Amino acid sequence: MTKTDWNPLLRQEFEKQYWKDLQTFVHDERSRFEVFPPHDEVFSALHLTPFNEVKVLILGQDPYHGRGQAHGLCFSVRPGVPTPPSLTNIFAELETDLGLQKPDHGCLVPWARQGVLMLNSTLTVRARNAASHQRQGWETFTDEIIRVVASKPECVVFVLWGASARKKKALISDSRHVVIEAPHPSPLSAHRGFFGSRPFSKIDEALAAAGREPIDWSLPPADELAL
Repeated sequence: MTKTDWNPLLRQEFEKQYWKDLQTFVHDERSRFEVFPPHDEVFSALHLTPFNEVKVLILGQDPYHGRGQAHGLCFSVRPGVPTPPSLTNIFAELETDLGLQKPDHGCLVPWARQGVLMLNSTLTVRARNAASHQRQGWETFTDEIIRVVASKPECVVFVLWGASARKKKALISDSRHVVIEAPHPSPLSAHRGFFGSRPFSKIDEALAAAGREPIDWSLPPADELAL
């Protein structure tokens, strides 16, 4: 993991046996299968959103397992990659909530650069094999990231979509933070309460109430993205 301001906060994890076992597992998987995201993009969420800048944490579950999709940010895909169904539903809710039309791409890097930590609970996956890297140690590591973010003295908005993410609420103990919960935006569950939940305006209201700058949720056209 390249040096960032996260390193001092997470360094103790790198000495633990689970981390060593996890790295051995991922290395073995890469030697035998196609694994996403690419090695140099596994920690993109931490590289794009320094600890000191985190205002919002959106928690996903698995990286996308189709070729060319995952690049280290939950729900995001690179420009030129078709928008996956969950992200299409996120954009639909964004339009309902804030009136922002669906962009011509699915790259959420501009959100990450504004302090939105877009974290998956599992950071790698075998190609075309959903959940294949769960329960190998990634969840222990990302739980620690959630705890570290919850230790920040200023208000952070935690966005927990779906049953798996909502279980992480127990890691966010301090009342200075705001937790926004809803069903997952996937086509299987979005109609059970994700649509109409208005998470983006709720996030900005919580940040404003805490004296923090809201997020600009609009995304520039693909040909104007700074990556």
